[in-house]
Amino acid sequence: MMSDRVKIPAAEYGERIAKCAKLVADAGLDMLIANSNEADFANVRYFSGFWPLFEVGGVAIGANGKSALLVGPESEEFAQGWSPLKNIHRMVAYRESADPAFPGAQFSNFVDVADSLGIKNPKRIGIAGWLVTSVDLYEAIKAAFPGAEIVKADNIVTQLRQVKSAAELACLREAFKVSEKAVEAVLNKIRPGMTELQVVGIAQEALYANGAEYEAHALYLFTGQSTNNAISRPRYTTIEKGKIIQLNLGGRVDGYSPSIGIPFTIGKMGARERELVEFGLEAHYKTREWMKAGVRAGDVAQQYIDFFKQKGYGENYLYGPCHGLGLLEVEKPWMETTSEYKLQANMTFQVDTFVRDKEFGLRWETGAAVTNDGIELFSDMLKGVVEL
Repeated sequence: MMSDRVKIPAAEYGERIAKCAKLVADAGLDMLIANSNEADFANVRYFSGFWPLFEVGGVAIGANGKSALLVGPESEEFAQGWSPLKNIHRMVAYRESADPAFPGAQFSNFVDVADSLGIKNPKRIGIAGWLVTSVDLYEAIKAAFPGAEIVKADNIVTQLRQVKSAAELACLREAFKVSEKAVEAVLNKIRPGMTELQVVGIAQEALYANGAEYEAHALYLFTGQSTNNAISRPRYTTIEKGKIIQLNLGGRVDGYSPSIGIPFTIGKMGARERELVEFGLEAHYKTREWMKAGVRAGDVAQQYIDFFKQKGYGENYLYGPCHGLGLLEVEKPWMETTSEYKLQANMTFQVDTFVRDKEFGLRWETGAAVTNDGIELFSDMLKGVVEL
């Protein structure tokens, strides 16, 4: 392993837990349980460095500052090799969805977890990762503490994760460098007749060859009608000249997960395609101009919608303009017209400009950190219409 690779230092995990413990105490909670699964691993990795596989995981943090890593029956040794946290509990409640019984095995329960934190009979317990906490896991917490009030507490972790540390910003900068290599490889090697999946293979090779630990998200590379899908996957569809191709590629570095989105064609674009691609890029640049510390997030979102309408493209709007960026390529907070929070320095976002038409769609996307005067772009590859 490269000793000089960009990563989160071990000491920072302890700092995160200490900050979280204070927020747990301020919220009147005795303990927070932050859960994650393989797809949405961010809460557990944020506090412990551990990245669940097959099974789910959790981190328990007491108002007293003590913590524990909670893993499934098969993950104890795996977690020991990844996490600076040493208080690790092997728990059947965190088993994989295939639901093995593990007859005869001995496991910790949530009472054991609380005891290890020095907490007896907790009265209020917060759960972060509410939407990825299974019914079975929730019921196990309730059964352990039948007299406790269990509340949704995602806001505590969001408050911690939304403003990035220097180490987190370094991971994102490096992740975008790696991602740019994948974009360059695709643009250099894509040819008519390849399938979307073959082109994704080009991107994957470049990501891993240049330092990514994994893809930052399901890699987007598709063409034709499917480009108007806000969410989709590559298929066996063949690349053709003149048809819009949408890529969104990103490589993960120590958990941090960016994306670069570019619409392009091999050969000349049609008139309608070029019109919307140019408009989308203009909307993308405008969004960057509106962002700086102190600005209400909802105002940026409203300006974005108004811009679509003023330019005559109101029917082509689906969502936007930005969503949080960090351990997940899409994480809280979103920028929506109802967003009352103000942008702060070192908050990080994907500037995500999606324009939908009937026969195709397009997305211009890159990452940025908010500064007092505007933004720091993590990648500046989006410079104009791309026709190969």
